[in-house]
Amino acid sequence: MDVTQASLATPPAPVASAPTGSSSINADFDTFLRMLTTQLQNQDPMNPLDSSEFAVQLATFSGVEQQTRTNTLLADIQAQLGLTNMAQMAGWVGLEARVAAPVAVTPGVAVDLSPSPAAAADRAVLVVRDVSGTIVSQQDIAVAAGGMSWDPVDSAGAPLAAGTYSFQLESYAGSQLLATTAVDSYARITEVRGSPSGTTLILNGGIEVPVEAVTALRS
Repeated sequence: MDVTQASLATPPAPVASAPTGSSSINADFDTFLRMLTTQLQNQDPMNPLDSSEFAVQLATFSGVEQQTRTNTLLADIQAQLGLTNMAQMAGWVGLEARVAAPVAVTPGVAVDLSPSPAAAADRAVLVVRDVSGTIVSQQDIAVAAGGMSWDPVDSAGAPLAAGTYSFQLESYAGSQLLATTAVDSYARITEVRGSPSGTTLILNGGIEVPVEAVTALRS
């Protein structure tokens, strides 16, 4: 848009900048509106803006306005869907979720795990790490997919301290390591939270997992 051709008797009003917190499309909309208004106020009466060019600018203005309104509507719809999703999952609180995530361990309280060894494996080793990543326990388990109960003890059989631990399964064929995979565990859901990035579940011990990571629920 060429505004330099106008002959101005007085300096045009300064163009205000868009609010810093607005989105880029809203900033473009506000800037365009102020520039168009300033151009109309200060055009040369003897050489007014060409009608066809004016029509193009009005069409552009209308398109920007419509896009802004559409973005606002979509944001409102997304917020409503998020609230609906949270309301639907309110019944999840108190249930146990199966998910590949760290577990808050209490001394003396067994943890339910669901390891899945590789199909060709003839040996499976459960590896347990503490919050720093240090291996605190390694033990052979049955080479079969399914649930198992793990007692929170180290490799020597001594009870582990309370804390957060993670689990991996190493699958072997003879001496060859076939795969290292995360192990699903069960933990009670204590809270459901919504955020711009999606819905998050809070498990015992404050462990946060995305709802999409849950593979099963049980009472």
